[in-house]
Amino acid sequence: MARKLLSVRDLKTSFFTHVGEVKAVRGISFDVNEGEVLGIVGESGSGKSVTSLSIMGLLQYPGRVVDGEILLNGEDILTYSKDQMRKVRGKEIAMIFQDPMTSLNPVYTIGNQVMEMILEHEKMTKREARARAIEMLKLVGIPAAEKRIDSYPHEFSGGMRQRVMIALALSCNPKLLIADEPTTALDVTIQAQIIELLEQLQKKYRLTIIYITHDLGVVAKVADRIAVMYAGDIIEIGLCNEIFYNPQHPYTWALLSSLPQLGIKGEPLYSIHGTPPNLFKEIKGDAFAPRNPRALNIDYVIRPPYFEVSPTHYAKTWLLDPRSPKIEPPAIIQRLRDRWKEANPNV
Repeated sequence: MARKLLSVRDLKTSFFTHVGEVKAVRGISFDVNEGEVLGIVGESGSGKSVTSLSIMGLLQYPGRVVDGEILLNGEDILTYSKDQMRKVRGKEIAMIFQDPMTSLNPVYTIGNQVMEMILEHEKMTKREARARAIEMLKLVGIPAAEKRIDSYPHEFSGGMRQRVMIALALSCNPKLLIADEPTTALDVTIQAQIIELLEQLQKKYRLTIIYITHDLGVVAKVADRIAVMYAGDIIEIGLCNEIFYNPQHPYTWALLSSLPQLGIKGEPLYSIHGTPPNLFKEIKGDAFAPRNPRALNIDYVIRPPYFEVSPTHYAKTWLLDPRSPKIEPPAIIQRLRDRWKEANPNV
């Protein structure tokens, strides 16, 4: 059985603004096992990036973790001091950010920035750190790494800058890598190259990765398990095949139905009507209920608990309560289920 590397328990993160408290993350819990890739998906504003910043201890004012635990190898890192977290970041947990141009320091060479990370966490001389930095740049596919190590961020293309960010993140062999939409700022061709690079590195070094994205196509390719977030809550979590072929929450139905590649030629594309809830206000019941044409009366009143679909698949929807009426999913979801049953008749 895989060992739990990270356990997040009832995490609540808020932003205390001059007009009130924004409850950005509303009591989420999940585990990440050693060597696995957990994909976190959801539309913009669902709390994905705030979750990653909470784990890294990088929340900026007025954001603050107000409750919960983040257990790394069994230790609650929320109780750590700033100095203790500085030792954890880079060495134990590393992060690849969305936009490498704003993450890399424009006045320092690439080599200095990678070496700074190595010298902070490893007992190495400057010469050894430089050799390690060159090795890491070669590993992520930077050509002529011995020369390019002395280049500045603006001298690299967007794709190459993201490769540098990956080298920087992996330079001290972290136990956990958080990739926060690492391909968002890149064109489609470069996106595919970065995804392929992360896949190769994950398999080669058996990396443990939390992959955050709003692109379901990407997460289908890289993730072992998927957590679906909406309005600061994880509303469904399961193995990749379970989420794609047997989704249970109406929001997951809506996300999958919105994929253009699943549409039928000549028919209008599915769209999710309405807007996410106002996180300044208290949310009663299922946060997705106002946008859900299949919502039950109870969805507006009581927040659903997790219902077990399988030992690896859970969803927060009253539709799974044995007392609920049988509601059929959209036609696209039914076709996905039928396709899965045909391909796996014994499951």
